[in-house]
Amino acid sequence: MRHLVAGFAVLAAVALAAGTGTAWNKYLRTPSPDPQPMPSHLIALESEAGQSLLADSRAIADYPSLTTNFVPQSRRAFCGVASALTTLNAAGATQTPLDQKALFADPDVKAHPLKVSFTGMSLRDFGELLRAHGANVTVVHASESNVREFRDIVRSNLAREGDYLLVNYQRSYLGQTPMGHISPIAAYHEGTDRLLVLDVAAHKYPPTWVELETMWEAMYAPLNPQTSTTRGFLVVHADGAGADAAATFAEAD
Repeated sequence: MRHLVAGFAVLAAVALAAGTGTAWNKYLRTPSPDPQPMPSHLIALESEAGQSLLADSRAIADYPSLTTNFVPQSRRAFCGVASALTTLNAAGATQTPLDQKALFADPDVKAHPLKVSFTGMSLRDFGELLRAHGANVTVVHASESNVREFRDIVRSNLAREGDYLLVNYQRSYLGQTPMGHISPIAAYHEGTDRLLVLDVAAHKYPPTWVELETMWEAMYAPLNPQTSTTRGFLVVHADGAGADAAATFAEAD
């Protein structure tokens, strides 16, 4: 039944795309540059203040590999796709670097690129996509954790190599355009308690320093309308390194 429903969704997406050029441009084409205003409480990495935070941060173990392998999203709802490519390639989870075609071509991948183009991915779906490519993934819904535990994981994860942290959040809580979103976290600044979000929607937003508690609210407060669960975060470790950091959480996929 699950495959049947997915098949109908894909057919519906095809029909919609074929029936209107507007839908094609909105969902299936690479987004055009559309820089958005930066809310005053956020700090762009490219700014003088943002560069100062990076220089002063001690939790930047993932920053070099993530920025080297960074891939911006190529479709409106491909934030999960871009985040997966960036993280899997940074972690060296596969023998050869992945591109978008290879990401979906693996027989273990259940997601269909056309369906994802129209509906995106839930936290659970995103975890399954990463696992299909050999990554060891811990999925944590915000409702099963708290901000103090999240901060502890952030500190330990960003201070060592070998594991990666990604967040699934509602943009509106950051003062950005309302939309569910997924992106990797590239650094943490202890003194200001800020995360560096390596935003894969690069056509709209630069890498941005976000207050940790604001990010927590963006994961915890809104329910994902597709799943009726809170959003949350994932810890990815291609070789099992760092698994202890999130081992206290049972997955609620």
